[in-house]
Amino acid sequence: MSEIRDYRRSLERSRSALRTIVEPGTFSLHGRRWDMRPGVFSPVCSPTTGLVMDMLGLGERPVPRGGSFLEIGCGAGLVAVSAALAGCHRVVASDINAEAVANTADNAARHGVADRVEALHSDLFAGLDPRERFDLVFWSSNYVLAPADYEYETVHERAYVDAGYATHRRFLAEASDWLTPDGSIVLHFSSRGDLPALLRLAGEHDLGLRTLRGLTDVEGGVAVEHMLIEVTHQPARPRLALPLSAAA
Repeated sequence: MSEIRDYRRSLERSRSALRTIVEPGTFSLHGRRWDMRPGVFSPVCSPTTGLVMDMLGLGERPVPRGGSFLEIGCGAGLVAVSAALAGCHRVVASDINAEAVANTADNAARHGVADRVEALHSDLFAGLDPRERFDLVFWSSNYVLAPADYEYETVHERAYVDAGYATHRRFLAEASDWLTPDGSIVLHFSSRGDLPALLRLAGEHDLGLRTLRGLTDVEGGVAVEHMLIEVTHQPARPRLALPLSAAA
């Protein structure tokens, strides 16, 4: 296992973040001020949230858009709130971490979109109203693969690693059930995860993966590729439909 993909490195990042964010506070990202609670995946401690917002076009000058948006694993709520600010009329932001749900509600209220953003405590789709359907289902996944028998010490660790890719398997199996007829499934993944394993999981459900956009970040002196991947109903191939170097 390469150092950049070693799950133990990610677990230490989780523990370091818990030591760093010990009381409620605020921070700035993409020209806005955000609330931050302890025990929640922190954009202060990781660049991932900012990179995702850039790839989704939800930065300081967001791309106007509409429709309904479901975010799995909302963390502090920056993506969900920014989607509402960019024009989505209905946003559901779910997280298995109850503090993340509260943090998202904080930020929805701070930015005046509490009427459009519902923060929901849920393990993936389990807590959703079964009648709901969305134009976009998005998940910034916990892409680092941990051993299948790893037992999480805190709920915070679940934002950093996925034991045996059990959560990825469930997401791929269930996400299509929550789409409108023309809806899309998009997830954020990176080269710190196991792409061949993700492709195999997609293949189990006759799904394909198509790279929409990629960005490179340097972590500890190592280049890490981040990508937005659309889950399609075309059978998966041995590689992503577009190599990352070709992504716009």
